[in-house]
Amino acid sequence: MLFEDQLFEKVNGLEKAEYDNCQFINCQFGNAFLNNFSFLDCTFTGCDFSMANVGGTSFKDVTFNDCKLLGVNFNDCNPFLLQLNLNRCNVKLGSFFGLKLKKSRFSDCILEDVDFTDADLSGISFPNCDFREAIFNHTALEKADLRTAINYSIDPGRNTITRAKFAYPAVLGLLDAYKIEVQ
Repeated sequence: MLFEDQLFEKVNGLEKAEYDNCQFINCQFGNAFLNNFSFLDCTFTGCDFSMANVGGTSFKDVTFNDCKLLGVNFNDCNPFLLQLNLNRCNVKLGSFFGLKLKKSRFSDCILEDVDFTDADLSGISFPNCDFREAIFNHTALEKADLRTAINYSIDPGRNTITRAKFAYPAVLGLLDAYKIEVQ
């Protein structure tokens, strides 16, 4: 089944299908099984995806604006041509484990307790993102821009940060692993 150029407003679930260039506004997908769905050039605004299952789901050039994405394991989705654009989203307790997200964007997001282990975030800009308790382990952050990001704790010995951009005072989060006191 294919839906093209459709507007979905205040729906509480979807039919398993391919969605191409569709808009979703104020929809409730909390605890939904969206396994093996396909979203291409779609925009979600004000939607709730808390604890949604996205195993095998394709997100190709998908934008989330002002969405709640609590506990979503994006690492379960289809990695082929994966591109996510998150603006003003709450992504607490989510996972991007092992994903290549070089073409994705994160702006003004709460990324609290999010797992970025083994993810490739090279070249991504993270304007005004809050990384409180986020996990960075063997994460590629080459040329990433974290100048306006806050609350990150990134061990330079366990992550690749070549030519990444940081700003004071948040840059002190690069020293957390060394248990030193900066005054």
